[in-house]
Amino acid sequence: MKWNLRWAAARRDIWRPADLLRAFEDAGFTPSLSKVAALWSGKPISVRLDDLDKICAALDCTVAGSVGGEQEQRAAGASGQPGGPARPSPRPGGSRRSLPPN
Repeated sequence: MKWNLRWAAARRDIWRPADLLRAFEDAGFTPSLSKVAALWSGKPISVRLDDLDKICAALDCTVAGSVGGEQEQRAAGASGQPGGPARPSPRPGGSRRSLPPN
């Protein structure tokens, strides 16, 4: 998952963590300013799902959202060929282990 909190906030004309905190409070979500600043400054290691729901409600966004439907939904392993095998690709220059069987 890609963390785009600043982008979602900018769409609502929110440019600072303190402004984001006010938007959260308006939506009924009351994290500390330090927690908001941590979410603002980088990609969190984990976010509770109920907190994520509240963040999305405050910023009027969704977890799987995209701009104007530009994001295409694809199944795992879909490489443009319908019904193609879902196989992982090897790491470049990585280990010499073989791929698992289908």
